[in-house]
Amino acid sequence: MNAPAGIVRRPSVCPHDCPSACALDVEVIGGSRIGRVHGAADQSYTAGVVCAKVARYAERIHHKDRLTQPLRRTGPKGSGQFAPISWDDALDIVAENFLKNERDFGAESIWPYHYAGTMGLVMRDGIKRLTHVKRYSGFHSTICINTAWPGFIAGTGKMMGPDPREMAKADCVVIWGTNAVSTQVNVMTHAMRARKERGAKIVVVDIYRNDTMKQADLALCLRPGTDGALACATMHVLFRDGLADRDYLARYTDAPDELEAHLSARDPQWASAITGLPVAEIEAFAALVGQHKRTYFRLGYGFSRQRNGASNMHAASCIAAVTGAWAHEGGGAFHNNSAIYHWRKTLIEGLDAYDPDVRKLDQSRIGAVLCGETEALGGGGPVKALLVQSTNPVVVAPAQDKVRRGFAREDLFVCVHEHFMTETAGMADIVLPATMFLEHDDLYQGGGHQYIMFGPKAVDAPGECRSNHDLLCALAERLGAEHRGFAMNPREIIDWTLEASGWGSLDALEANKWLDAQPSFEEAHFIKGFAYKDGRFRFKADWATTPFTNNGLMGPWREMPSLPDHWTIIENADDEHPFRLATSPSRSFLNSTFAETPTSQTRERRPTVMIHPEDAAKLGIGDGDIVRLGNKRGDTRLHAKLFEGLRRGVLISEGVWPSEAFLDGRGINVLTGDDIVAPFGGAAFHDNSVWVRAA
Repeated sequence: MNAPAGIVRRPSVCPHDCPSACALDVEVIGGSRIGRVHGAADQSYTAGVVCAKVARYAERIHHKDRLTQPLRRTGPKGSGQFAPISWDDALDIVAENFLKNERDFGAESIWPYHYAGTMGLVMRDGIKRLTHVKRYSGFHSTICINTAWPGFIAGTGKMMGPDPREMAKADCVVIWGTNAVSTQVNVMTHAMRARKERGAKIVVVDIYRNDTMKQADLALCLRPGTDGALACATMHVLFRDGLADRDYLARYTDAPDELEAHLSARDPQWASAITGLPVAEIEAFAALVGQHKRTYFRLGYGFSRQRNGASNMHAASCIAAVTGAWAHEGGGAFHNNSAIYHWRKTLIEGLDAYDPDVRKLDQSRIGAVLCGETEALGGGGPVKALLVQSTNPVVVAPAQDKVRRGFAREDLFVCVHEHFMTETAGMADIVLPATMFLEHDDLYQGGGHQYIMFGPKAVDAPGECRSNHDLLCALAERLGAEHRGFAMNPREIIDWTLEASGWGSLDALEANKWLDAQPSFEEAHFIKGFAYKDGRFRFKADWATTPFTNNGLMGPWREMPSLPDHWTIIENADDEHPFRLATSPSRSFLNSTFAETPTSQTRERRPTVMIHPEDAAKLGIGDGDIVRLGNKRGDTRLHAKLFEGLRRGVLISEGVWPSEAFLDGRGINVLTGDDIVAPFGGAAFHDNSVWVRAA
């Protein structure tokens, strides 16, 4: 059927923090509004599929509560009292405060704080250009990948793996630690194709019976933070039953004999006691992956968000090396493809102005930084001013009470550039309205796939919204920050970056909509050797030399196991805190994004905590009752949801809800710790011991 008159289809790219980075086909109505958003059918990874929350993006981009003009705080901090102000006056106030604090306390007193509200390279990372030119405190990004990537790279030496489209050519797909139906739907597209066309088995490893686990042929529901034990027992069975590929091990791995000896005492009975999985399920899993060389291990982020997360990731990635799955199409292990793009970000990030002697502050420890903890400040002076783009730390950062105390400081100047009046924006002195992805040009890369993509502007922004790039250029002029990137528009920066990185011109990319950057089979499967000098996969992780960009070794890294193991550093339940809580993603939110859209709110209804019926009965808690969760960091009230699809002693609360959605006005991250996770920092969002009480 032809589209109605006045509707044209425009190509775009989903900008949100999801490995799918879907190629989009967007309905533009009358040149000014958008309609339905579709997955691009002619891109082989997206394959016409997009998640429901992005499909209805019109709810978000045309939302009645969207910020459309600059605002200045007129009441006490956090009061929500703001008045309109012009862009010129707002920028003058920001520049005046930044320059004053720079004079009085030094450039490092200013901290540009940002993250992945957009994954576009220009709009996300351009703030680093201002940081580097002005020698402001650097931003050490830890909140997402730091507990995952080092674990994968510890084995392979490089963050890449087999073509994600090869899942469709597998005989077994293992989806480990990611609720793909909710968080990266295209994984399911290719896994289901393997099932339909090849009769492939789908295994899901997770901590509760979520929507992905419901699709599994073999569903392994284990206790949080025990993935390393499952991996070890699986490899024990592979060696024991002659399912290890000894020729592959001898040619491609560092210490197979030592690994086999190490695993001799780590059998399914040992792992069952740790994970809660029946011995028979562990045996069945090992037999399945051992008997199917074409097993594709799709390793997610969720199971790494523990204090032992990097160790768990490494252990899980080792299984494919024991079976030799890497040697086969449709086999091997995959987490992310970041290493294939070889970007030159000199213009985007101002790398030619980077000074390594300027301190970097840990994103995950923003509460400790703003509250003046000496260690978090790197021994330097206080942070006196923040510029916040593309993130909502008052809600999403760990140790929420501490974060709120820091933002409430009267001597802290805060400017927030946002789409909505988030809780972080509500704590600001100046709030500036930002464009959304369809209102500016940007460059994207796949994390869960291999495409480079261009997202062109499709509609004009409402009111006075300005892009991240435009804000930074205007502010740089007032701050005396000089760099050629500030004098260029996004298209010029994108074109230079593509050419300098060896990917051709923007004109060519725009004409083709995307560029397939997938390396050859031999490179992606490490057929000529893994990315260490000896060409061998490392069963013996050397955490101190793992080639992951970092800010130095952190946390109890010296205690990390070298060979795969169950590292017991997780926040185990005890008599005072008998439950372990994971704050898993919901289907309708993405971190705190989409929490404002009506359909998402209707579907999710309210914050809940899943609790096993037997645990609930013991505590006198009924379905829908109000309960209080707490630990040494704080407490909050929400509604109980009785749910049999998890282990006893485990609690699940889905979604990063606004604090006001909770009965006490305190969000779920009030329970999450901000202690430093080994080996390079990070946040252990799914690793909380708590008590539960009927309220």
